[in-house]
Amino acid sequence: MGKRNSAASADTRLTSRQRPSAEQLYAHELATLESAGAEEPRPPGWRLSPKAVLAFVLGDEQRGIVAKFVGKRSFLERCIVSLATNRGLMLIGEPGTAKSWLSELLAAAISGDSTLTIQGSAGTTEDNIRYSWNYALLLSEGPTQRALVPAPLFLGMKHGKLVRFEEITRCPAEIQDVLLSMLSDRVMAIPEFQKDDSMLFAQAGFNIIATANTRDRGVNEMSAALKRRFNFETVAPIAEISQEMELVQREANRQLERAGVPVAMTPEITELLVTTFRELRQGRTTDGRGIESLTTVLSTAEAVGTAAGAGIHAWFYGDGNVRPEHIVQHMVGTVLKDNPDDLKRIQHYFEHVVKKREGTLWKAFYDSRGELC
Repeated sequence: MGKRNSAASADTRLTSRQRPSAEQLYAHELATLESAGAEEPRPPGWRLSPKAVLAFVLGDEQRGIVAKFVGKRSFLERCIVSLATNRGLMLIGEPGTAKSWLSELLAAAISGDSTLTIQGSAGTTEDNIRYSWNYALLLSEGPTQRALVPAPLFLGMKHGKLVRFEEITRCPAEIQDVLLSMLSDRVMAIPEFQKDDSMLFAQAGFNIIATANTRDRGVNEMSAALKRRFNFETVAPIAEISQEMELVQREANRQLERAGVPVAMTPEITELLVTTFRELRQGRTTDGRGIESLTTVLSTAEAVGTAAGAGIHAWFYGDGNVRPEHIVQHMVGTVLKDNPDDLKRIQHYFEHVVKKREGTLWKAFYDSRGELC
């Protein structure tokens, strides 16, 4: 009875979280892959073999592993191999291409822990990366292990786990370069300690996955020395519209379910949304006509957010059926961010592309254009 109550309590905690970590969400899959691939070779400190990591990310129908990321197998193999070397992995690309999600999946599969995360920003300090101190204990005891407050990099090196550094180029160059000695020598100096405790040597399994956007403002150039310590891989947008539609529908429905909203995106509404986003993003229609693209990056992640918002709107202010007008209403917050000219571009798109489309949904979509004002 005690075990059942404990399991039920854990399930309740998991479902009440807005966003469980990948290792919590896919705990059963990770356990299946770990037991099934027990005999496969794996780098020291890794929970899963490289083959199992790939299966976890891309999916394996025979073993009941769902696909979680859309990308080329060769690209993912290079990413996984990079993490088994003495160089870090740098994922670069446009906003919304699932760089952070990929880094989370890799950390969950390799280390069983994706929570050792540094969020880069202009306010990130060395204390946020390495370690800081409990100053009350520091004053009373001096620099002891008990007074030290470990940050993600310290914990990753100590326990042999992957550390995720999100938006690394948002940090000042001098903060980025804190990683140099850790990536080169795999050691962290702790000068406050004496003798054996003054150096923290990384355990097997430690490495760093960093992400950086190519289009965001306010970024800082990485030093040449730091670049040499990373393997760079570009995360490209999803090429096939069918794959993007499947991902948007699946993730939007998952968000709606977690929000307690019994609404689902239909394939038809999803196709309308994804087609619109792709055309405005690429600057051409599906039949090859050129149009003016928006300055806002209409990524797959933005499409998921728009779909989820439309679903919640339809539930609380409608009859639970997502309609084109809901999509238009929630495109406003996605599209019209910091460039007033984008409103003119999207109005032009509705008048010269959407207006000419056949079908009930496209006509309703056009009729809802007034919501953009």
